[in-house]
Amino acid sequence: MVLEVKKQPTESSQSLLRRFTKGIQRSGVLFKVRKNQFMKRPKSDQAKKKAALRKEELKVEYEKLKKLGKLPIKEKRR
Repeated sequence: MVLEVKKQPTESSQSLLRRFTKGIQRSGVLFKVRKNQFMKRPKSDQAKKKAALRKEELKVEYEKLKKLGKLPIKEKRR
């Protein structure tokens, strides 16, 4: 998707820039770029499994500490 704007003989650089900006907005290039700006790659199946296993391990460890009464005391927020 190439946008080409040529300067007319009597056209100022400001109006050329304005035409270019309008053309970019109409073509939808700017919208697509902004939409994909913060896109993250999807996690692989192996990474998902590894994260799930880690979460389960932490859950078991937390429950173990909870039963033994060794969890740190959290202060209440005001």
